[in-house]
Amino acid sequence: MKSRILLVDDEEPIRHSLGEILRLEGYEVVTAESGEVAVQDLMNESFDLVLLDLKMPGMSGLEVLDFINKSAPDTKVILLTAHGSLESAIEALHQGAHDYLLKPATSRSILSSIESALARRADQQRKRLLLDQLGTSIQRLRDAEGVERKDLPEHETIQLEDGVALDVLKREIWRGNQKISLTPTEGKLMKVLLENRGRVLTHRELVFLVQGYEASEREAPEVLRPIISRLRRKLAAFSGGENWIVNVRGSGYVFEYHG
Repeated sequence: MKSRILLVDDEEPIRHSLGEILRLEGYEVVTAESGEVAVQDLMNESFDLVLLDLKMPGMSGLEVLDFINKSAPDTKVILLTAHGSLESAIEALHQGAHDYLLKPATSRSILSSIESALARRADQQRKRLLLDQLGTSIQRLRDAEGVERKDLPEHETIQLEDGVALDVLKREIWRGNQKISLTPTEGKLMKVLLENRGRVLTHRELVFLVQGYEASEREAPEVLRPIISRLRRKLAAFSGGENWIVNVRGSGYVFEYHG
């Protein structure tokens, strides 16, 4: 499957020439002439990578990066910047951008950075898949053990306001006839968040409580982002559900439910 790239730049010649280079390399390319258009594209479609001009009229590259971090954390971002914006580009790296390239960047340097970003994305996805598979295996072992233990409850239900409830053992959330199923990792994350409603849990705390191991300050957010993103998408089945898990920048997450 072709990797999908969103190319965002307010200069039409750059969008045209760079877009053609990327298509010749086998990528599927969508172009956007502003940050505002890019956000609309990101809301309607999914992309593997965004090649993003840092300084544009209207919505800046940093603002688009912030939107990507919140709504599409799996998407890698490479910034294109002029010499006068180096400080902002470095700040963008701290905010999760994969790389920045100085304009005018050569096609070789751009393609090399893209290849590196997509390889890192694929590696992270493989690791997350292994973690999810591990979580599923552990849950199956627990379920098998539970068959022999008659003293275990059939359900452990956490009630929320407005008729929303979570069945921890079945990993299901429902309200009336509306029901969603969670993976073992999502179910454990949801349970931890619900038990700590209103309290900010750090990235490292959440990784330890959900995955069972100590992660570094740098690694923990990377582990959590895709899990949080998938869970938010599922919670969106309920009115306002996509807003229940709130990102506290630089700290972690807090569950805020207002039924």
